[in-house]
Amino acid sequence: MIEAPIYARANGYLKRRLVDIGTHVEEGQLLAEIDTPELNQELERARAQLAQAEATLGLAKITAARWADLLRTASVSEQEHAEKQADLKLKAATVESARAEVRRLERLKSFSRVTAPFAGTITVRNIDSGDLITAGGGKEIFHLAQTRELRVFVQVPQAMARSIRPGQLAQMTIPELPGRTFAAKVIRTAGVISPDSRTLLVELEADNSNSEIIAGGYAQVSFTEAKMEAALMLPANSVLFRAEGPQVCVVQPDGKVEVRNVKLGRDFGQAIEILAGVDAKNRVILNPTEALVSGSMVSIAESNKQEKGQ
Repeated sequence: MIEAPIYARANGYLKRRLVDIGTHVEEGQLLAEIDTPELNQELERARAQLAQAEATLGLAKITAARWADLLRTASVSEQEHAEKQADLKLKAATVESARAEVRRLERLKSFSRVTAPFAGTITVRNIDSGDLITAGGGKEIFHLAQTRELRVFVQVPQAMARSIRPGQLAQMTIPELPGRTFAAKVIRTAGVISPDSRTLLVELEADNSNSEIIAGGYAQVSFTEAKMEAALMLPANSVLFRAEGPQVCVVQPDGKVEVRNVKLGRDFGQAIEILAGVDAKNRVILNPTEALVSGSMVSIAESNKQEKGQ
C-alpha cells in the first residue's frame, strides 16, 4: 500500500471540496480549490513591479548606448560611460529578480488547486467549504492511499532470517477471511537483525486489485519456499569437556583420530546442538576415552546382522 498525507501549500479559504472519504481518484485529479485573496494581491503587485523594472531597463539601455557613442567623440568621460554601463547591469539584475518573484508567486498560486499525487482512495478528509487554510499549519487536509498493491511487513525470527530471499513466494491468510489464502512475494529485507526483537524486517507485496483485503489490518504469512538449515545435533556422550574447551573425536578415512574443538549451542540433555567444528559428513566417536588424542589409530566395528530362516 502506498499512502500519503496531503497538506495545503497556500493560505486562504476553502472554496470548494470535490471529494470525500471513500472516493477513488486518479493521478492529477482536482480534490479541492482554495480561495487566496492575499496571494492574488501579492501576485498583481509583483507583476506591476516587473513591468516597472522592465521600463527602467529599457531607458537604461538607451542611455548606455548614447553614452557609448559620445565616448567615441570624447564628449563624455570614461568614468561617466562606466557608470552608465554599470547602471544598465543593475537594471537588468533588477528585472531578473522581479521575474523570479513573479514565477515564485505564480507557482504558489498553482497550489490553490489541490490535486492527487497518485491514483488511490481518499481515506481521511479534514476540511469543508469555508474553512481557513493555513500553509504548513501541520493539519493534513486529505489522506490518500493506493490499495491495489499492498505492502506487507513481517518480523521474521532470527533463526529463519538467513533463509529469506527477495523473490520468494509466500502465502498470506487473513483472520476475518477463514479458508482463504493470498499470494505474496518478498520484495526486500532490512538486511539487519533488530536488536530489540531479534527479528528481521521483511517487506512483501500482495495483489489486492479486487479490494478483498482491507489495508492496515493484520495477517499471518507463511514462507513456503524458505528452507531452514537445521543445526547439527550430537549425543551428549560424544563431547569431551577439557581444559581446551568442548571437543569431539572425529575418525578420518585412514582410521586416525582427529580431536576437534567445537562450539556448542543449546543443551537438550541427551543431545547437544553443535554450531561449529564438525558437520554431518564427519564420523564421531561415542563415549571417547580421555586417553584419545589426535593421531591415535582406531578400527571401526561394523555390526552385521545375520539373516535367520523362517
